[in-house]
Amino acid sequence: MPSVKHLFRAARKRLPMEELPEVRVANNSGFEGCAHARPDSPRQVLLVDSETLEAMNLSPGIIRENITTSGLNVNGLEIGQKLRVGETYLEVSAVCTPCDQLERIGRDCGKRCGGDAGCCAA
Repeated sequence: MPSVKHLFRAARKRLPMEELPEVRVANNSGFEGCAHARPDSPRQVLLVDSETLEAMNLSPGIIRENITTSGLNVNGLEIGQKLRVGETYLEVSAVCTPCDQLERIGRDCGKRCGGDAGCCAA
């Protein structure tokens, strides 16, 4: 059964993500208190599955995801698919392709993830 393993937010841009035991979701924006929350954007929350992170030998939160899942192939989700996370419903809104963040981590992460770096939801 799919589950949420970690929840993260960035209190300020460029600072490390902080792991939280629970979060509140701001309507049509993302996680409350997250510097990366984007009102009216399809990129409000980034989801990554732990299996992808493990395959790349990366720690949860290092690619700045908001939600790390287990048992859910995030890269296989369809645009428009709805997910229930706790009491909140999210809609998959975009495929997240490798970005500069993966390149900053190094270790050829952008190439090794095969073009899949999670998905965005709103």
